[in-house]
Amino acid sequence: MNEELPSREKALRLLSQSGCSRNVIRHCKAVAGLAVEIGVEFCRKGVKVNLRLVETGALLHDIGRSETHDVDHGIVGARIAEDLGLPRPVVSIVKRHIGAGISREEAGRLGWPVDVYIPQTLEEKIVCYADKRIEGSKKIPMEEAVRAYSRKVAPAAVERILRLHLEMVGQLGDCPCLR
Repeated sequence: MNEELPSREKALRLLSQSGCSRNVIRHCKAVAGLAVEIGVEFCRKGVKVNLRLVETGALLHDIGRSETHDVDHGIVGARIAEDLGLPRPVVSIVKRHIGAGISREEAGRLGWPVDVYIPQTLEEKIVCYADKRIEGSKKIPMEEAVRAYSRKVAPAAVERILRLHLEMVGQLGDCPCLR
């Protein structure tokens, strides 16, 4: 496994070569834009964030959608990322961006391999959060994101999304990137 992060151009090429649609690629670009904006705000607050990892992970977070649009696109994407030799931190972002993470119990019910599917690092959390705030390629208010997810995921998943939002606000305050 290569530990060097691919350039933005290479990440976009990998999405295209893997078979991601133009809409998925537009979504990934929008998520990357917001994720980097959030990461920069953390840096301004004196928190160390690997902005290249945030951008690369956000660009590639939905690479699994080249094969499926089901909830398991995170697992499929992690396998694709591993097969491409992408660095472990990128693979983890891809695997852990679903919802605001998938609990061990939920993963078991889904028949997924035993693993950690909840974002652990700040970079994973930033990408996961940015993904929840982008619908298609447009940023949506948190209230709208919660309404949308409430219609399609279990209440425990909505709670994790809200906790992630509160964690971001707790660390960054009322900054424009979180509005």
